[in-house]
Amino acid sequence: MGKIIEATANKNVLGVTVAARRLDAASARDFKLECEAAWSAAITAVEIDLSNVDFIDSSGVGALLSIYKKLPAQSSGVKLLRTRPAVQSVIELLRLHRIFELHG
Repeated sequence: MGKIIEATANKNVLGVTVAARRLDAASARDFKLECEAAWSAAITAVEIDLSNVDFIDSSGVGALLSIYKKLPAQSSGVKLLRTRPAVQSVIELLRLHRIFELHG
């Protein structure tokens, strides 16, 4: 499998596009490692484009939460962009729309 994400940092915002169709146990570890490689101390907000992701499981949710936890306390947080209905349903079912800003 190739890279899971494409990441670009613009000042204090890390933009991440997930290339994988599934954010699950098979891809979550690589997702976290690739985000870690793109991370810098200046990051205070993350925007994750999930337009390619059809499926997310607990490992994928855990990977998203790990990004949230890396941010400083007074950060802008994590925006999930272009979430597909199935992925958005999982996020809302787990009540994580209180943590993540969802943009369908």
